[in-house]
Amino acid sequence: MLNSSNTNAKASDGIGVYAAIKAALRSLARTWASELRDRKIRVNVVSPGATATPGIESLALLLFPGPGSAEKFEEYQIGSVPMARYGTSDEVANAVLFLASDLSSFTTGADIPVDGGVNQF
Repeated sequence: MLNSSNTNAKASDGIGVYAAIKAALRSLARTWASELRDRKIRVNVVSPGATATPGIESLALLLFPGPGSAEKFEEYQIGSVPMARYGTSDEVANAVLFLASDLSSFTTGADIPVDGGVNQF
């Protein structure tokens, strides 16, 4: 199981290196899924979008320094999410649990976006 980001498939200004690294993880999962299939090892990726975590405040300050950074960042983030909200860590964890369970026994090389639909539009 690899943790990527929805930036692995959708461009965003100012985060080119970050997005490239996340896209490399996606590619690595595809390669490993093929290389490890004879050992019956499944490899998948979870790609969260904007998720409400304590670290989001630091990112807000970095991208929008000064007063009101959290509000500006939230407006910026939520404006691109069709479901019009942040995801939760529990929602991301549920995708991970699915991929780690027998319910996904026929799933390998997949990228599961947990991003409120951002990469669909």
